[in-house]
Parts: sequence; C-alpha cells; structure tokens
Amino acid sequence: MSKLAKKIIYYKDALNDDFADNGIEAKPVPADFPFAIRNPFWRVLEFILYRLIATPAVWLIGKIGFGLRIKNRKVLRQLRGRGFFLYGNHTQNMMDAYTPTLAVFPSHAHIVVGPAAVSVPFLRRFVQLLGGIPLPGSVKGYRPFLEAVHYRMEQKRVVTIYPEAHIWPWYTGIRPFPDGSFAYPVREDAPVVAFVTTYRERRVFKKLWPCLTVTLSEPFYPDKTLPAHEAKKRLRDEVYDFMCKTAATPDNYVYYEYRQEAPKVEV
Repeated sequence: MSKLAKKIIYYKDALNDDFADNGIEAKPVPADFPFAIRNPFWRVLEFILYRLIATPAVWLIGKIGFGLRIKNRKVLRQLRGRGFFLYGNHTQNMMDAYTPTLAVFPSHAHIVVGPAAVSVPFLRRFVQLLGGIPLPGSVKGYRPFLEAVHYRMEQKRVVTIYPEAHIWPWYTGIRPFPDGSFAYPVREDAPVVAFVTTYRERRVFKKLWPCLTVTLSEPFYPDKTLPAHEAKKRLRDEVYDFMCKTAATPDNYVYYEYRQEAPKVEV
C-alpha cells in the first residue's frame, strides 16, 4: 500500500459495488422525461451556463485543485466537425463530471448519467444544462433517450459514457465492464475515443489528494462489416485494452487501496 494511502476499501463485486456515497436516493427516470430540450431559450441558457460560466470554473478547479494534465489531445484534431463518443474509467465524484468538458474543448461534451443525477427536482435542469443525459428507468424510455443521443451526434457534440457505471474513488485499475453501452456508437456509426484517469503524487502539499493525468486514445471506429453485436464487442475490447494498458503505468499513484473481501466459509 502507498505510504500516503488514506484508507483501504473492501469490495465484494467488481461489477456492481458503488462507493460514490452521494447520499441521494435515486428515482427512476420516467419515459416522458425531456432527455433533450431543443427550444431556443434553453440553448441560450445552455451556452451561458456551460460555456461562459462552467467551462472557466472547471478549468480552474482542474488545474489548481487537481493539477490536471491532459495528454494526447492532438488526436481530437481528426474528429473536428463531427460528433463522437468518449469512454473513460470512473474514479472521481466531481472531476469525472468536469473532465470531458476540458478534454474535448472546444467541443461540447454531454455525459450519460445515472438517475441519481436528476433525482433532486431543483437541480435536475442544471444537470441537463451542464450536459447530463439520464438513463431511462424503463424500456419505454429508451426511444426518447436514443433520440436524444442521436440529436447530440447531429449537433456534432460529444457523448461521454463511463462503462464501469459505478464510482470507485481514486482506483488505479480498470474494472470489467460489459459491451452494452457500445451499441450507441455502432448505431450512430460514430467514432469512439477512450480516456484513462491516472494519478500522480504531489510534489508540494503532499498530504492533499493526488494530481490527475488524463490520457486520450486514438479514435476507434465501428466495423461496419460486422453484425452489430460483434461490432460493439470489438469496440468494447479495443477500449478496454487501451484502458488497461494505460492504467498499468508504474507511476499510477495509489491513494486508496482496494481489496476484495474473502468469501465467507460456512462451517
């Protein structure tokens, strides 16, 4: 364990355990939820809040609070003028909401979020103005949800997905994840860029949390010669392989250590 690791966290299920601890009771997102609001007044508010207020604020938070570095942003040049999907590891409560905005600037980034993000009535519209697209709570809701994702691709924007689904703060590995969310880029015939957040030990103020490094991959493209179920699996495997190799860097600093609980033995 790192000499500065604050805690050891024990988990049972790498696929389903969640350590976000946000205290919000998640409510299912109804099928009639406005997944993408399109009126002109909304777009003016969105521009003011997202571009004029939030983007400068999160840049300051990222740089000053977390020493954020973004590596390989040059790969995004080849995607200028088109929409694409961004997939990353889910290891931050706050910064995972900010990183996509900074990583793909000047593109506009949306994030597919869980129902907890829009379960507080006063805050749900702010979440949407800042780019949140909530997952529907029923099969009936998937049609308007998919229409919202398609609309963002038509706008040449970026849709971010955290395929691990659950937050493990400061985790330095990559957890296994299914290929279900990779159906979206296959459906839209859109490129995919993966990113990995790794950690650096601070040179000063060492008792604070580590600094963040975000590394972007080269774009991956759906293979149109394959059936849809095979194409999404290939995309998933390419993204997972990049994530694992990038996270395995020897200087990925361990701040929290995660250990799997030993199975209980019945006597």
